[in-house]
Amino acid sequence: MRKVGLYFGTFNPIHVGHLTIANHMVEFTDMDEVWMVVTPHNPFKKKQSLLNNYDRFEMVRLATEDYHKIGPSDIEFKLEQPNYTIDTLVHLQERFPQTDFSLIMGMDNLKSLHKWKNYEAILEDYQVYVYPRISVGQVPDQFKNHPKILKVDAPVMEISSTFIRKSIQSKKGIRPLLHSKVWEYIDKMNFYN
Repeated sequence: MRKVGLYFGTFNPIHVGHLTIANHMVEFTDMDEVWMVVTPHNPFKKKQSLLNNYDRFEMVRLATEDYHKIGPSDIEFKLEQPNYTIDTLVHLQERFPQTDFSLIMGMDNLKSLHKWKNYEAILEDYQVYVYPRISVGQVPDQFKNHPKILKVDAPVMEISSTFIRKSIQSKKGIRPLLHSKVWEYIDKMNFYN
């Protein structure tokens, strides 16, 4: 059975930190592929800095086209809003019954997992791979030594999309933090200025 890790994010924009984590997961765990699931813009929220779904998906496509084990997914664009991870997982499992899906998340997300819709069902049916992130707060006791939560010794990537957007806005050179094709796309489209 094919093992696919789902890495959810707004990817606004996708940067080398995202790619490093995805690549680490597919090369150093038992995953066969990683799908970068682009989270849609919530129509009920006003987020001026969030690019439209198509442009964020296109940047993920450009960033991953050279990686044969990593690819973009727009699955959540087609699902009912607002998106809940459990609903996306159930939908994918129905669509791809021969695939073993798992979740990829940062340590910061693990600390708030107990607030997610139906988080118990997620942990019952899916493996969760957690990469390190520097963040405040504690991991709830119920998630410590949980059989479905696997901590992966991935590199700590403290690059944020917020930092990249602010840097572009203040005309700072941040090209090394982005895949070259993503940088070219942002530059051509004049995003984040």
